Amino acid sequence: MAQKEKLIRKGLWFAFSSGILFLLFLFGFRNHPETTATERTDLLERTEQLIRHHPDSAYMLLQTLLKEAGSSKEPLTAGVCHLQIGQIFYHYGNYSQSVAHHLRAEKIFRESKDQEKLGRSLNSLGRVYYANKQPDKAAALFEEALQINTSIRSKPGMALTYGNIGHLYEKRLAYDSAFMFQQMALALYAEVGDSLGMAKIYENMGSIFEDRGRFDTALHCFEQALLINSRNRDEIAQIEVLNNLGDVYRKTGRYDDGIRFTRKALALALKTQSQNGIASAYRDLGRGFELLRNFDSAYYYNERSRSLVEQIYSSTGNRQIALLETVYEFEKKNSQIARLALDKKINNLVTLAISLVVILLCVLGAVVISRQRMRIRNEKALNQQNAHLYEKDRELMQAELRNQYLEEEKLRSVLESRSKELSSHTLHLIQKNQLLEELRSELQKMVAEEKRDQKKQLKALIQKISASFSQDNYWDDFRAIFDEVHQTFFTNLKQHADNLTPAELRLVALLRMNLSSADMSTLLGISQDSLRVARYRLRKKLPVAEGESLTAFIQNL
Repeated sequence: MAQKEKLIRKGLWFAFSSGILFLLFLFGFRNHPETTATERTDLLERTEQLIRHHPDSAYMLLQTLLKEAGSSKEPLTAGVCHLQIGQIFYHYGNYSQSVAHHLRAEKIFRESKDQEKLGRSLNSLGRVYYANKQPDKAAALFEEALQINTSIRSKPGMALTYGNIGHLYEKRLAYDSAFMFQQMALALYAEVGDSLGMAKIYENMGSIFEDRGRFDTALHCFEQALLINSRNRDEIAQIEVLNNLGDVYRKTGRYDDGIRFTRKALALALKTQSQNGIASAYRDLGRGFELLRNFDSAYYYNERSRSLVEQIYSSTGNRQIALLETVYEFEKKNSQIARLALDKKINNLVTLAISLVVILLCVLGAVVISRQRMRIRNEKALNQQNAHLYEKDRELMQAELRNQYLEEEKLRSVLESRSKELSSHTLHLIQKNQLLEELRSELQKMVAEEKRDQKKQLKALIQKISASFSQDNYWDDFRAIFDEVHQTFFTNLKQHADNLTPAELRLVALLRMNLSSADMSTLLGISQDSLRVARYRLRKKLPVAEGESLTAFIQNL
């Protein structure tokens, strides 16, 4: 209960502080009915700083600026407003609204032919698509942004785009391409003297080397990023870099150094009240102490991290709700204004409309009466005609059903006949091959007696009988009848294996008929051992799961 009351107090304080800041921010702005173009440009620069901390206030400002830009016919200002509104929705995960505003900004910049703003808009929209799990669309937008920034020779824009493309390749695990684009971005940031951009690229490069296991190089990149952020006194950026350094030291087994850097990150996060930084530092400290087998400290910091993450989610949810309420209230007021204006126009037309309606009602009354009488007569005639047509349709349908039933009965009888024929044909093959097997066995015994006057002739006879096993024309008739009874079997079989030999196809057909091993060896003219080898080889060619019966698999095809 104490935790819940604490969260409620934080939510109320956030709402109160946002409202006070918004009133102070707009005090001079709302006292004037219309701001100048220069004032609108200055306000747009201030809204970029207001977006992350007070998105609802920023949204109200941007909507007001957007309305004034439309009335003043300033498309570029309107485009920037749409771009920043899209970024607000992006930061809070409302990607559909974000994409809609980004596309409006892109259209305005294309029509105005402002290439610099168009490149910035494409980069921002690409990040939205990437966050929305659409990397291909993001890549296309980054490529177009790169072409635009290259054509206007905007080095900051090119550097930003290179960094985005490099990040995209990193997430695709194409580390060589990712590193190449990050190097290009770093060179351009160094050329224009953008140290903050250089620090971000060093951090990106450190992540690439960390993923590839090149921890020494990763440490060097993170240290460069930390040095630049320290010079610029960017404490928020230092928190993330210090946490990354702690991660690298933990991965290389230097757990004490990892904890040392993580504690530095925690100190800065507490100083700047960066809730995400504090939660991340607590989590990393828990991991470090767990690796040192100091489980009491690990449990303590993991619990603190979990508790803080819950608070962050609650706070983020409150901010999202506040933003949605602001959007709803703003749109509600706009709709009310539009409705009042519409009501005024409607009131002016009501009197005229009433007069016209009275006249029309008198005319329509007479017309309706005459039409109603005519309709009744027509409905009676139509009902009689429909009844006659319905009777004919019913008779035709019954005749079609009878014909279909007779056709199905005919096909069923043919199929039963062919099935009996297949069974008879199979039985004949079994009996014939059994007879040949008995003859061959007796002849082999006679040969074993080594009577020289009969041995040569008996061997020739045995060879003829063996050839009869492998060249029996009955297999062709068997295959034709089998295909008629099991029409889709071999088609389904080819989807699993299309490289079976004729002998293996015969074995599959016999397995489908669920014959015994003795009957199958007799039909195929091979021994029981050879049959087991053939079944084993067939199993290897088919996708039969381990432990699954080969016969059951073939029966289910």
